[in-house]
Amino acid sequence: MRLAFAAALVALTALGTGCGTEGLPTEGNATRGKQVFTSAEGQCAACHVLADAGSKGKVGPSLDDAFAGAREEGFKESTIAATVLDQIYYPTEGSGMPAKLVEGEDAEAVAAYVADVAGDPEAIKAAAAKKPTGKGGKADGKSIFASAGCATCHTLAAAGSKGNIGPNLDEARPSVDKAIKRVTQGKGAMPAFKGQLTDAEIRAVAEFVSRSARK
Repeated sequence: MRLAFAAALVALTALGTGCGTEGLPTEGNATRGKQVFTSAEGQCAACHVLADAGSKGKVGPSLDDAFAGAREEGFKESTIAATVLDQIYYPTEGSGMPAKLVEGEDAEAVAAYVADVAGDPEAIKAAAAKKPTGKGGKADGKSIFASAGCATCHTLAAAGSKGNIGPNLDEARPSVDKAIKRVTQGKGAMPAFKGQLTDAEIRAVAEFVSRSARK
């Protein structure tokens, strides 16, 4: 899949897509793009790693890895945005990515956002410096639930999420121990977060889910 992005970049450059930005998303769209990327409707965060979004999905390729090389080689953001937009509408065959998860202005906004931050060393460094914490510097389960992409797949009223890819957590009402096991090991389409989140972060999000779902 990473090679597919690279091939698409080469093809678009050959067609001259990188020569201008007419008709492509503006800087203002990128703000909206981040909102869509991390939303349950967009479903992007559930499948892709993107440091700036705090997403750690393992179903699809890491967007930071996919576009880091393109940035180093001097590809324009307009070319990267066009590549992302093309993949949204016409995903690589066999990738498992549904076509047109978002369309129109939302699709353009996501493309602009990804082009703005994917593979950008400064964005990755800034994201790494941010740790979701609550009072006393402890890991904040609610913030981690959002940043790790949980909200994209699960419904949980306390988090304001309405994802329907994974179980409805308000109905499942998992215990803390069960939630820790699921987050750590993963199951089915859900990736394992061991190594992606610290033990303290896993416990924090598990306690948040269990406490909130059992109200």
